[in-house]
This record gives sequence, structure tokens and C-alpha cells, in this order.
Amino acid sequence: MRRSSNKKTGPSSNSSSSSASPIDLFRSSSSKAVAKELERIDQLFFNSYANGDSGMIEPDGIEVLCSDLGVDYTDIKILMLAWKMKAEKQGYFTLEEWRRGLKALRADTITKLKKALPELEKEVRRPQVFLDFYSFSFQYCLTEEKQKSIDIESICELLELVLGSQFRPQVDSLIEYLKVQNDYKVINMDQWLSFLRFCLEISFPDLGNYDADQAWPLILDYFVEWMRAKQS
Repeated sequence: MRRSSNKKTGPSSNSSSSSASPIDLFRSSSSKAVAKELERIDQLFFNSYANGDSGMIEPDGIEVLCSDLGVDYTDIKILMLAWKMKAEKQGYFTLEEWRRGLKALRADTITKLKKALPELEKEVRRPQVFLDFYSFSFQYCLTEEKQKSIDIESICELLELVLGSQFRPQVDSLIEYLKVQNDYKVINMDQWLSFLRFCLEISFPDLGNYDADQAWPLILDYFVEWMRAKQS
């Protein structure tokens, strides 16, 4: 009588291929965490600050946000937050801008956002970053289509906000001059950038290293003449 040949079968290859590697598990877990974070960021946007009709955070919503953060509407930290979001329209935050800013700050709750503000301010104060923020602050104040310049009153407020804490004597004198002069009604980006360069490069108040031949905007030539006349 012939014996039947029973072959032993090994473990199925499918079972080994179906088990996820540690790297795959990490990626899956990380992806879920990111999705949850984004969900909380969106909930904060829609539930607390956004206008239901426009789907944006409007001036009223920003006032509520400021109150929750414990800062004034005119505090430079709000301008820094707008810079971090790369906000395009003054007084408004879109969902995309909100997501961009809060993800960068790793803040998915108002408590985390409040705690992130001091670090954001430190980031902005770094010399290599500050120029970008300084340029943004001018651009952010251009509220009309094709607008290229800002009125003197608003520029004085912006100088106070953006440069006042770092360059108090220069800013006080610039603001005083801008308010009494009659040659300029508005300031453009080139002039705005030159104000920062002046504060960084020119010894003040003696103005000893100011050279009018070094391609300074004319408004600064007039400002230096006015300063020297006052000093004499």
C-alpha cells in the first residue's frame, strides 16, 4: 500500500509582508498627529474668530483675538503675527494664512499661541530677519489697490511701532521733522527702507558720518539739514 506524501507547509509569505515596519508605524502616527493639529487650528479659526459669512477673520475677530492674547490691537506682536502668517490684507486673516502662521508657531490652542509670542518677537528681532519684517510692515499698510505710498501721519505711527523701541532718539527726531516739514505728503518704500538704514549706520545725534553724496533719499538730506540747524 502506497504511503501518501504529506508535505509540510511553511508560514505564508503574506503574513510577513503585511506586518508594518517601525518606520511605517512612525510615519502613520506622525501623519495622524499633524492632521489632528491642523483640525484644532481650523476649529480655533472657525469657532472663535472667523466671520461665518466671509470665512475670514475680520477686524472684529482680530479684536477678540487680541483680547484672548492679552495684547492691545496696536501692539507690535499682532503685526509680527501677521508677518508670520504672511497676511496680505490689513485687518484680515484668511484660513490659509492662519494655518501657515499657527503651524509655524506650533500653536493649536490660544494658550500655546500666547506662549509663542515672546519667541516670535525674539525671532523678528534677529538682524537677518528684521529687514524682512520691516519691509512687510510697510507693505501691510498699503490698503488700496496699486497703492505705493503711505501718508505722513500713518508713517509716523508705523515708525513709532516698528522702530521706536530700538532707536528712540532717531525715531523721535524723524517724527518731529516729518510733522513740521511741508515737502512730503507721503512716503514710499525706498524712503521707508532708508529710515532703517539711517538708524543702523549713522551716528546720532552728531550725524558726523552722514554724507549726502552717498545716494541717500532727498528727504534724509533735508532731515539732516534740519537737525543740524536745530543743533546750531
